[in-house]
Amino acid sequence: MRLLLSELLLVISQMKEPHAEFYVKPSELFDSEVYLQDVADVLCITQAELPSLLPLPEVAEAMLHVRNGPWLLCRLVANAPDSFDEVCEALVSNGEKQDEETAGGVVRTTALRMLSQMNPRGALNIRSSAVEHCRLPGLAIALTLDHYKRPQGFEEQEPDEEAEGENERSDLVSFVSGLLLGNDVNVRSWFAQYVRGAQKKKESSSHLHALREELTMELLNVIPPTNGVLPPHHVVQASCLLKLYCALRGIAGIKLSEEEMRLLVQLITSRPPPSPAGVRFLSLGLCMLIACPSLISNSEEDKMMVQWIRWFLGEISSFESTGGGEANFGELLLLLAIHFHGNQTNQIIDLVCSTLGMKIAVRTSALGRIKTIFTQEIFAEHVVTAHAVQVPVTPNLNAGIAGYLPVHCAHQLLKSRAFTKHKVPIKDWIYRQVCNSSTPLHPVLPSLIQVYVSSIVLPPTKGDQKVITNEPITEQEILDVFRHSELMQHSSGCPEQPARDGASPNQADLAVSNTTAQLLMLYYILLFEDCRLTNMKSLIAANRCARHSVSLQHVQNRQIQPYSGQLLLQLPIKYLIQQAQKQQQLYAGLFAPLLKLLVTHYPHLCQVQDWMTEEGDMAYLDARLSATSLHCTVAKLGEHLADIQSQPWRAILLLEQLGMRPPSHLLPFTECIVGSMLTLLDHEVPRQALNLIQRIWVKLNSVIPLKLGVMTVNGLRLKPRDRLQPILPYTQNDIVVDPLIVLRCDQRVFRCPPILEVILQLLTSFLAASRAHLSKHIQANPLSEKPGQISGDGEREELKHALIAAQESATAQILLEICLTTQEDQHVAGLLSSLQEVRCLVCSHLHQCFIADPYLAKLVHFQGYPSELLFVTVAGIPSMHICLDFIPELLSQPQLEKQIFAVQLVSHLCLQFALPKSLSISRLAVSVLSSLLSFLSSGMQPSVYIPLMPAMVRICQAFPVLCDDIISFLIQLGQMALAHVTINGSDLPISVDELWLRDLDTDTIRKLSEHNRLFHEVHKAYREIVQACVYR
Repeated sequence: MRLLLSELLLVISQMKEPHAEFYVKPSELFDSEVYLQDVADVLCITQAELPSLLPLPEVAEAMLHVRNGPWLLCRLVANAPDSFDEVCEALVSNGEKQDEETAGGVVRTTALRMLSQMNPRGALNIRSSAVEHCRLPGLAIALTLDHYKRPQGFEEQEPDEEAEGENERSDLVSFVSGLLLGNDVNVRSWFAQYVRGAQKKKESSSHLHALREELTMELLNVIPPTNGVLPPHHVVQASCLLKLYCALRGIAGIKLSEEEMRLLVQLITSRPPPSPAGVRFLSLGLCMLIACPSLISNSEEDKMMVQWIRWFLGEISSFESTGGGEANFGELLLLLAIHFHGNQTNQIIDLVCSTLGMKIAVRTSALGRIKTIFTQEIFAEHVVTAHAVQVPVTPNLNAGIAGYLPVHCAHQLLKSRAFTKHKVPIKDWIYRQVCNSSTPLHPVLPSLIQVYVSSIVLPPTKGDQKVITNEPITEQEILDVFRHSELMQHSSGCPEQPARDGASPNQADLAVSNTTAQLLMLYYILLFEDCRLTNMKSLIAANRCARHSVSLQHVQNRQIQPYSGQLLLQLPIKYLIQQAQKQQQLYAGLFAPLLKLLVTHYPHLCQVQDWMTEEGDMAYLDARLSATSLHCTVAKLGEHLADIQSQPWRAILLLEQLGMRPPSHLLPFTECIVGSMLTLLDHEVPRQALNLIQRIWVKLNSVIPLKLGVMTVNGLRLKPRDRLQPILPYTQNDIVVDPLIVLRCDQRVFRCPPILEVILQLLTSFLAASRAHLSKHIQANPLSEKPGQISGDGEREELKHALIAAQESATAQILLEICLTTQEDQHVAGLLSSLQEVRCLVCSHLHQCFIADPYLAKLVHFQGYPSELLFVTVAGIPSMHICLDFIPELLSQPQLEKQIFAVQLVSHLCLQFALPKSLSISRLAVSVLSSLLSFLSSGMQPSVYIPLMPAMVRICQAFPVLCDDIISFLIQLGQMALAHVTINGSDLPISVDELWLRDLDTDTIRKLSEHNRLFHEVHKAYREIVQACVYR
């Protein structure tokens, strides 16, 4: 025992020292077989008695460094069976990354295999530990092969035992496939490195050779007999073998032998039975031929592959009928043919890798023969395009349907312009597929529509000089998609339309009320318009070039006509975009580009303020629950609204009930609601009824904004004095061209805040529509080379901006005018009058306008408006502080009226925004007024300075530091006025004492001359300054 301890402890100490090679301790005690039995007994006793001195993991590691160590280790573990897992885990964790490259790895593998043979149940645990630590790959293969081999007397096994043996044999393929195709990148690279290194060694020294032999036997067992028909129970196993060999070739870089390649070609060209598993086998086989083109090495195998492809082309229908809705092999074949025709090698490689489920490197230079087979011998391009339109569309197409579908094939053919090249119509197929779509949206559908629109609008850039494009979807076909929609029927104002003439069988029936199909069709319309306008110059140039090679009639037929405005007026555009916004997860990939197009071409449907107002009203009305349910009809509502002045409670009850309904249920009441607005403008109508009408209008605006806007403008328009004169209703185009039509309404609207709020909302929408209309007009009518036209696009843009500024400034001036106090407003008592509320609405609207375009604020104030509204605008418009930026420029204008307005504006801004910048501008204004004294004639001084005296008082109240300058200016102005009155006037000036003691009444002031009035206003301003700034 003492001798054993000394030898063992010496080995343990020396193995911890660094060595260039694997350390083996020569020892007569361990080397001689005569003493092995005694040494084993003493070793077991010593370790059992001294476990702290001789831990089992260290003893096991030491046994690897002596001869006969693995045998002794097995004896030691056999006497301590509970330590089996601990010893194996220690040996594996301390093992080498590549065990077959070192002597120590070979010894360690031998020891672990002996342990697993001693305890077969623990073999798989050892293998799992090796994979987890990425150690000893040769051991993992050896243990798998040991577990895989059939036991003796397998032929005499019972049926249950035979099934168990079959499961063990299948573990070989699944284990190796899991190493190369699993999610762990470290395991994949570790095993691939082992395969690349092991195949360079001699066959007898590597476990990889044994693995390949067993896999070859698996191929021989699976390959069908001479008839080539693969048995059904071998289809799944054959697919697994194909995928494993692809991984070994593409990921691990194994070099296949001639026998392996011959067997693989025989397996690939076998004929599986029609089933989902058979479809999977065909897909894997075809992709393996492309991923590993070296498999086809001679003309005989080349002929086998061509015959195999021709066979399954004839059997595609049978595979699709038994595939359970998952047979997409035909679409995969079409996609590969399309990519080969387009020489899109990268897309081919991506498609192959996606089908195989692994990322492998494919040499594009080796695909020449397969490309020739696909493009010349089997799939000519005209055959592919003709077949693509005959493939049935995918029913209920959505993102949940995986694999390669007909929509992928159509998408690739449209990208390559194959349909137009071979004059194959694709419009009806795309229309049917759009109508057969559902949620969640398939990601290829938006891209399909994009390439389809491009093929309609844009001519081919090369090839035939004739302009050949696809046909656009007709307006009637678009309306058929919305034919069953309740919103469509009410918004169009006409009954349900029959199916169009000449439609293909059952094609109109496909256009059901499908929100997904409607959104896709809306996306098509907007994208078509955007593409047409964006490429208008190139289209005109293409038509001009085409005139030299084709007839004029052909060129005229080529003109891309836009869809009519009446079509868009009937579609529930805003309702659809709101549905897509609420369910963005179902329309991923569509909502963002759809919203972008809508904002670009129809900004009046995407007003943020409208959406915020609508959401707030929806939440308010939905939270209210009606205790009673009244039967409400259009006729009943119209009767109660006509009698609202005498019995308002009847109409209010019905309006409250309507306000709780969803927007789509309010569409039948649209004409009644809008038609009654004019009669509700009387003062006797309760405010509650007006508020309810406004809220219902907001709900209707969320579903039919275009039609509702036109109806509202026509319903509130100012009636002509001559009632016999016929009134032509305004159209959508009329109001878009001239948005000021919205404000040509009954004057009572300007004193009815709820209805005025509707008008302001319409005004904002139509102004945005007018801006978009002008931009589209410029794009749709590019400049041509004709004399007398505008020089360039820059000048056209300037004219457009000038027109927009004129419209918006005129709108602002009209809104400011309605804020003026009328004679009727003077008789209204109280602070909370309609005028005050109207002013708040107008100021809020102007605030939004000034924020959107600060230049508008400058334009409006340079034009000027009544000075009595300055206190309203400065106090009610929070953004009025931006006027401080351009007031110096306004003061420098040569017109005295603008200078007077600027000083008055400064005085109000100083009180509202007492900022350092306001102080400097106020000082500038006082300086300008002082300078004017030396330039103005005596006759002009009263008209200039009398209106400015209250402004001087306000400036002093805001900035007392300017009192000295202003008082000096007033003294000088008062002396000049007094001198003029004394010299030229017949009236005696008012004494200073009289000015201080009392204020003159209005009649007395009117009787005074202009200079005497000026003298009076100067003294009055001086007195107010003293009282406000000195005595306060």
